[in-house]
Amino acid sequence: MISNFSLKERNTFGFDSQAELADEITSADQLPALVQYIQEKQLAWRILGGGSNAILPAQLPGITLLMNILGQEITNSDETHTYLSVGAGVQWHAFVRWTIEQDFPGLENLALIPGTVGAAPIQNIGAYGVEVGQYIDSVQAFDVQTQAFVTLTQEACRFAYRDSYFKHHPQRLIVTKVVFKLPKAWTPQLQYAELANHLSASNLAPSPQNIFAAVCAIRKQKLPDPKDLGNVGSFFHNPIVSNAQYQSIAAQFPGLVSYPDAEGKRKLAAGWLIDQCGFKGQRFGAVGVYEKQALVFVNHSNGTAQDILHLAKQIENAVLDQFGVQLQIEPTIF
Repeated sequence: MISNFSLKERNTFGFDSQAELADEITSADQLPALVQYIQEKQLAWRILGGGSNAILPAQLPGITLLMNILGQEITNSDETHTYLSVGAGVQWHAFVRWTIEQDFPGLENLALIPGTVGAAPIQNIGAYGVEVGQYIDSVQAFDVQTQAFVTLTQEACRFAYRDSYFKHHPQRLIVTKVVFKLPKAWTPQLQYAELANHLSASNLAPSPQNIFAAVCAIRKQKLPDPKDLGNVGSFFHNPIVSNAQYQSIAAQFPGLVSYPDAEGKRKLAAGWLIDQCGFKGQRFGAVGVYEKQALVFVNHSNGTAQDILHLAKQIENAVLDQFGVQLQIEPTIF
């Protein structure tokens, strides 16, 4: 256990944050005794993976558990699926790249998303028409309340758009391992025109390898590398509205960018809404909105959580005033 541990390198915004106490979790076996200690000392606590979806304050009281459980292996294979068991601390993009190299397709649309495997089911990360929950068989976790290890089936995880059971029960379950179920009968997911057009323009067949490479190329064009410019990727959820509200907004703004939702509603492009309000490429002191993508907030130099949240509030108010749509912040605010 380390005192006054700097988390500057453990959050992709690059905020200068200090953990009062920090402990590295490299094995699930550490958790029972550690959680008991936390409860006995009545410490505030939280789990931190790659910090790619986190807004950290200057000081974090209590203890921050750094999730570093590694390892990935094939645990089963039947006529229709391959099952992969992966540690919660494994870097997400490295895992996706490994599945493609090993000829286990399915996750290629989710390439280059920052963060760890353990955070993926919590956020139900998604991109280019695919959500990770579609490919999760089960999630293994430590239940802080019952002091026992549990396994949640895909159904028990209650996956929805950028949502899951874990988000509704914060600090109840510490994810230690994720079991993926990848289909052997692979079908390319090319619902997003941007992805399909990229392959077409490059005269490439829609193979898993080519889709993986295309997704990486598109994301690099649109999103800054956190090592160069601090960010957490998409800052707001794409809002989902009723068809009636969509029709009303589209009548006023014919260029409105949207996509059909699985439940028959419409998903609006939050980046387009923000761009129309004039924030794209604007700088506000140490922070700002990325010049190539209005949905991405950036830390130019020595920005803080307070700076980012102040900017977010300005944008929320502007979008609500102009479009009547309430935006919701995607990253976790600690």
